[in-house]
Amino acid sequence: MIRFGQTADAIAATPSKLAKIELLAQYLRALDDADLAAATRFFTGNPFAARDQGALSLGGSTIVAAARAAWNFSDADLATHYRRHGDLGAALAPLIKPATRLELFSETLGPASMKAILDQIAAASGKAATRKRQLLCERILRACRSELEAKYAIKIITGELRIGLKEGLVIDAIAKAFERDAAEIRRAVMASGDIGAVAVAARAGTLQELAVSYGSPIGFMLASPILYGSSYRELQGAKWIAEDKFDGIRAQLHKDGDIVRIFSRTLNDVAHSYPEIVTDARAIPGSVIFDGEIIAEKEGRVLPFRYLQARLQRKDISAQLLEEVPVTFACFDLLAHGQRFLLDEPLESRRKELSRISITGDHVRFASWSYWDSDAGADALHERFEDARRRGHEGLMLKRAESPYLPGRRGKWWLKLKRELSTLDVVVVGVEWGHGKRAKVLSDYTFAVRGDDNRLLTIGRAYSGLTDAEIARLTEWFLEHTLRDAPAAGRGWRHAIPVEPRVVIEVAFDIIQESALHESGFALRFPRIVRIRDDKPPEDIDTIDQVRSIYAAMLAREGIASPSPA
Repeated sequence: MIRFGQTADAIAATPSKLAKIELLAQYLRALDDADLAAATRFFTGNPFAARDQGALSLGGSTIVAAARAAWNFSDADLATHYRRHGDLGAALAPLIKPATRLELFSETLGPASMKAILDQIAAASGKAATRKRQLLCERILRACRSELEAKYAIKIITGELRIGLKEGLVIDAIAKAFERDAAEIRRAVMASGDIGAVAVAARAGTLQELAVSYGSPIGFMLASPILYGSSYRELQGAKWIAEDKFDGIRAQLHKDGDIVRIFSRTLNDVAHSYPEIVTDARAIPGSVIFDGEIIAEKEGRVLPFRYLQARLQRKDISAQLLEEVPVTFACFDLLAHGQRFLLDEPLESRRKELSRISITGDHVRFASWSYWDSDAGADALHERFEDARRRGHEGLMLKRAESPYLPGRRGKWWLKLKRELSTLDVVVVGVEWGHGKRAKVLSDYTFAVRGDDNRLLTIGRAYSGLTDAEIARLTEWFLEHTLRDAPAAGRGWRHAIPVEPRVVIEVAFDIIQESALHESGFALRFPRIVRIRDDKPPEDIDTIDQVRSIYAAMLAREGIASPSPA
């Protein structure tokens, strides 16, 4: 893994996308097939093929225990490095003990051999599974010959590569390495669900042999927000399809024979949580891949998102829960039908083919839509928006009729129109290192409101809304004002670095809901930073009483008297 680490470091050090692609292409070109398949997967940030749905089930404490067994360091040493880096791989790597390692273990680590051990970790089961995973993780770490190897081995294990390399750039690097068309590589990845196998096929010239792989999730196409009440210049000169923006869970439904899988935005199979959708989907003829949204619906009425939370990540769904919170999969796009991929077809054509598919039952249905005239004006758009809100939805989606389906892309093909519920002035109490191009700045902020006893109560975390210059300035300030002996900021934020509560920010959000995750008892949905409030001292931030008032007003608008959904 030495050359892997060297390549990863070089990629992280350059901001140029073309340079990143060239560096990775050179590395991939020099590997044999086994290492090529494994390394290509590693560089996407996931050691497993998307179609395999593999999971290591290795928590941070298990990784630390394995590293301590291999290298024998103290908690104080680890704490020092973690405060410096905010990343487990970068924090553990300097603690490697070369002499001890070489005496006790002589195995050499490469991408293929590491992948083989990771497969064993994912396959571990039974009462002794945790101990077995730890020993296998220790085996990987003992095989590391340098700090560089150790850093990237741990980053692969934790899924936090963070070198500014998205899957799209890995696809471009495969195309460059083996002189193939990037669109051909991208289609093969979506078809096969295994970018490692695609890299090997690209070198061998056998990409055409990779067929549609049902049960392998495709990256979701994303929408860009447009500001409510703006000039709506983005809508001019195009043909649009309008549909309600659901307040649910974006999902992808794969049906092939009797096999039905439902993938969430994180590309995990969540079908076990929605058995009624699975039952109805099995009645659909042929093989299909739908894009859509899971929503809670009862007696023809869409229920707010907090009702749907009762169904999230549940493995066992009781008959009572099925009755109290029934769900529906609303289909709004068709990505594959039989052995045909439809991603390059215009949305208008995909919708027409979708409408010809026979769907029966109460828990899978088509999402309603209509054409939108971009010359209709703001008032007509706002009226259409309010119609969607009255039906219980978040807002409005506007999609260009000729748009292809672009997995993982956020552009101007699809737009989402929402209106903020409210804003709060809060104080930052914890910070985390960012991801990708923000890996070296503190860009994720845990924030709090003031409680009844004047104590600060966490209520959410936000990482969008500020400029790079603002984030860089705040990073310097936060590093100088950390609270090293304080506990982590807020329940659930294990990696948050506590900081002096002096930076006030204004945060906008769409929904407020009850939550045990935060000390306030509430959580903000889709929070985003509006501005830094340099003009406001921490003593004047909003209070928990104001949060309760916003929550009560929201429930009243929805006609709900009780603050509890159950």
